[in-house]
Amino acid sequence: MITIRELLLRHGERALFNNISTMIGQHDRMGLVGVNGSGKSTFLKVLTGEVEIDSGEIEKPDYVTVGYLPQDGISSHGRTLYEEVETAFEDVLSLQAKIDAASEKMYDMDPEEDEYYEIIDMIGEWELQLEEHQPEKMKSRIERILMGLGFEKSDMERDTGEFSGGWQMRIALTKLLLRTPLLLLLDEPTNHLDIVSQNWLEGYLAGYHGSLMIISHDRAFLDTITNKTIELKMGNLNVYQGNYSHYEKSSAERIATQRKAASTQKKDIARQKEFINRFRANQKKASMVQSRLKQLNKIEIVEPEREEKKIFFRFPEPPPASHKVLDLKGIYKAYGDIQVFRGLDLHLDRGDRIAVVGVNGAGKSTLARIIAGVEKPDAGERDLGVNTVIGYFAQHQAEELDPKKNVLEEVESAWNGKEGANPRAALGALLFNGVDQKKMVSVLSGGERNRVALAKMLMQPANCIILDEPTNHLDIRSKQVLQEAITLFKGTVILVSHDRHFLDPVVNKVLEVRPDGMRMLTCNVSEYIARMEKEAGLS
Repeated sequence: MITIRELLLRHGERALFNNISTMIGQHDRMGLVGVNGSGKSTFLKVLTGEVEIDSGEIEKPDYVTVGYLPQDGISSHGRTLYEEVETAFEDVLSLQAKIDAASEKMYDMDPEEDEYYEIIDMIGEWELQLEEHQPEKMKSRIERILMGLGFEKSDMERDTGEFSGGWQMRIALTKLLLRTPLLLLLDEPTNHLDIVSQNWLEGYLAGYHGSLMIISHDRAFLDTITNKTIELKMGNLNVYQGNYSHYEKSSAERIATQRKAASTQKKDIARQKEFINRFRANQKKASMVQSRLKQLNKIEIVEPEREEKKIFFRFPEPPPASHKVLDLKGIYKAYGDIQVFRGLDLHLDRGDRIAVVGVNGAGKSTLARIIAGVEKPDAGERDLGVNTVIGYFAQHQAEELDPKKNVLEEVESAWNGKEGANPRAALGALLFNGVDQKKMVSVLSGGERNRVALAKMLMQPANCIILDEPTNHLDIRSKQVLQEAITLFKGTVILVSHDRHFLDPVVNKVLEVRPDGMRMLTCNVSEYIARMEKEAGLS
């Protein structure tokens, strides 16, 4: 469907894409993976034409439509929600023209060619879309997708300008799904979704008829949706047939094979050199020495693939704590006319490891702030246990860093000079070298800002840590390191997140926060989702 040949793109001295080539098939479901800064988002923008390449070519037939959802930056206003998403059907009239043009093209094609059958499939898809664009079906599709992504029927007549950034991205995603492009490019589509909406999106994409290319740091999401993995690594592109778990295993096996081949070759070269040096002056062995020299000169050295740096992260040793960590009693909280909590009670014991889940707007982050003590309830009591020391990572903590400070100064601002905490060492462990530590906060990427915020947490030992969406902007490998650090932490943990692969191994309870109350369940997040589906009659 799309062929990419010898694509070269440089950023200064660095080759972001070093003559990479690949093909995108008609029904490929691809995960695009790589560490932060490897060029994943740029690759999607190259496919949409937003970024120009230095050299190479991209062959895309005229009939191939491409839809793209960026990470953020999309907003709309001036129309009601329903009117805005209805604009997705503006190009419906062009479908019949595409069908006619494709049908005419087929007359001049060899029926044995693969493209001939691709076009037959495309015509079938377009005819199906035309049928679905009948007015009575359009309304049903609009409401199904909007409500699947978390909107209520009461939202339909609201002006889109009233919705926050995360909901604006849901509006953009709705329009994209309604357009049904042949190639759907999604850059972190689950970033702004709660666990319920993400579960719905997984089901929807599993039945999507076109091709998908998805950037996501949610491993469980990739494993569910994709059957092909494209890895961008140090300017190169590697393709694996399988989902993320298959890619991880195959990549490790490939690197192990390279290292073994390199080690074997190194030993062989050493033996050849030893023979040459021993018999260099021996006239009887002159021809053999020359032969060995020629062989050495022809050898193509096996270079094992370099491993990218990984972050190292450990929470400070927690201070001793009592069995009771915290009690909330009769908590009431409202913002104007919007009531978040009414008579909320919560008890936390030492060793609790709780995932806080629920739809967006239910009050998860508000609850985290109240537990952390950074926001006061309008009524009710917050009673800390003896010696409870709380460490808190806010959802937007990375955005609250001081842009006028450099990285080291920002981390030092959270340090009180206590022994056991070392700002330079913490930053080094999080991949900030001496030069990086002098960078101004204002020039950092989202992932770098998150790492700085995590470094600040290391400056204050705590026995109860509260992390609100800590994995935003972290790549999969970095999330694994953070996951390991939480596993090794001996205190109490409260995690607000919708990443079930990240949560499952580290939590022993799920706190479901709903607009009408909350409940505590003793299970992990996958078990919670299965229970939720059973309660909804979906399984």
